[in-house]
Amino acid sequence: MSAAGRELLMKAVVFNRHGDSGVMEMSEVPVPEVPDGWVLVRVNGSSINHLDFTVRSGSAGIPVHFPHIGGCDAAGTVAALGRGATGYREGEAVVVNPGIGCGNCPACRMGEDPLCEDFRILGEHMNGSFAEFVSVPARNLKRMPQGFSLVKAAASPLVYLTAWHALVGRAGIRFGERVLVTGGSGGVSAAAIQIAKLFDANVVATTRKEEKADALRRIGADDVIVTAGEGWGKNYLDRAGINGFDIVIDSVGSALWKDSIRSLSKGGRFLNYGRTSGGHVSTDLSFIFWKQLQIIGSTMGNPDEFDTVMNLIFNRRLDPVVDRVFSLREAGLAQDYVESAGQIGKVVLLVGEDSH
Repeated sequence: MSAAGRELLMKAVVFNRHGDSGVMEMSEVPVPEVPDGWVLVRVNGSSINHLDFTVRSGSAGIPVHFPHIGGCDAAGTVAALGRGATGYREGEAVVVNPGIGCGNCPACRMGEDPLCEDFRILGEHMNGSFAEFVSVPARNLKRMPQGFSLVKAAASPLVYLTAWHALVGRAGIRFGERVLVTGGSGGVSAAAIQIAKLFDANVVATTRKEEKADALRRIGADDVIVTAGEGWGKNYLDRAGINGFDIVIDSVGSALWKDSIRSLSKGGRFLNYGRTSGGHVSTDLSFIFWKQLQIIGSTMGNPDEFDTVMNLIFNRRLDPVVDRVFSLREAGLAQDYVESAGQIGKVVLLVGEDSH
């Protein structure tokens, strides 16, 4: 994007090497190009996801080109349309689906973008939304209703899409089932609690911090387990007088793996979408074959699921939980806050005038 042969610049939070939040800095970088069929979005709000830490630190194992711009979520307005981009006009308020497929492969043509061989996530495999502008395919946009909260829109895309795909698309949640949500105060977990309650599920959330229990109940959890030491799963089941959970949805990984698997009922489904405590696990296979368990991986979601879950948010059937709001310039501080597990739900970054 240029004007009279002069490259246009934007403010963005970038990092030029892997490391802790200290490697992040506000900088001026070129406004991204807008390929055919793509749209340039003026970002007004973004939010913090755990993915941001793993990309910044290098632990995600994803090669990035420096300087790299993180940030998966974006809510803002259409700034410019690439050739052939249709369905939107400049100035319209939009929210961005952060999962980007090639659009042409068999998986994408079937609407299953996360199975695309070239599937990318905004802010991970490509520059993201911690910037004044971001460029995405037009098919990754969804129009926002007039007057809908920018902060709640910015908090929604990745976490609600991930939770919906895991619970509905992959687990096939049924009404009235028992659901255990690990790491309950995280963004996806908070979304999963709300989504499970749409299906009238009995939802139990875990946390390491007793002081978060009341907040998790306010989000919708029917009960809360404080995971202090091994045996928390069996202790809870004995106390509650139940045989187990129909679904466990987990992003914690190794730290809670053993108890999570053992807490499933016969025919139960274990859904994993992350590994915040580590990804190497071991188990006694007898628990899996004797109980006929399903171990199911889940990543992001497809365009139809994005449309469905965002409609539920825009219609206020789901209510994004926002813990705190920072400016773009405070992105490092905001990431440290989330990485310390201090929040309940999402932390949002305001971009634009608030970033200066």
